[in-house]
Amino acid sequence: MRHRPIGHSTVTNGPYINPLITVLTTSLSKSSHSALAWFPFQRKRESIEREIRSERVERERDMAMEAVAVAGITTETQKKNRIQVSNTKKPLFFYVNLAKRYIQLHNEVELSALGMAITTVVTIAEILKNNGLAIEKSVLTSTVGMKDENKGRLVQKAKIEIVLGKTEKFDSLMNAATATPEAAANDKD
Repeated sequence: MRHRPIGHSTVTNGPYINPLITVLTTSLSKSSHSALAWFPFQRKRESIEREIRSERVERERDMAMEAVAVAGITTETQKKNRIQVSNTKKPLFFYVNLAKRYIQLHNEVELSALGMAITTVVTIAEILKNNGLAIEKSVLTSTVGMKDENKGRLVQKAKIEIVLGKTEKFDSLMNAATATPEAAANDKD
């Protein structure tokens, strides 16, 4: 038996095109909304279109919020004495030593972190305070709206900013700390 394309039939001499398919293709080519209304998947199609529209609106709103956030971040990053701490990128004492250097150069340092890195910032501040190198000037907490990459929606994250100032005995403590390794190296010679 010979196979024939869908919608074709051999009646009399040659292919006969099914009239239902002709009507369907004609109404589809006109792309009229009412012609598609009788399809059983029309409701599903409309819900998908609504979802696409809402995603587009949400994406535009997120881009606008990111633009505002970027504008806010650019003004914040212009501060030369700010350290933005991450608990995944660098070890703890990298930030402690960097904070010491910033205090030396600028007489104060601003430590900031988001979410899980807040504990790292508090630990850095406590190390510097307990060693007598810094005093706490201010602590600021807030929440920041950020877009979650996994879920694709806006998520509120906790934020902390701690400003530490230089103590009166900072320079003498730093000189003593740098003199000790040099003295130990000279003793070995």
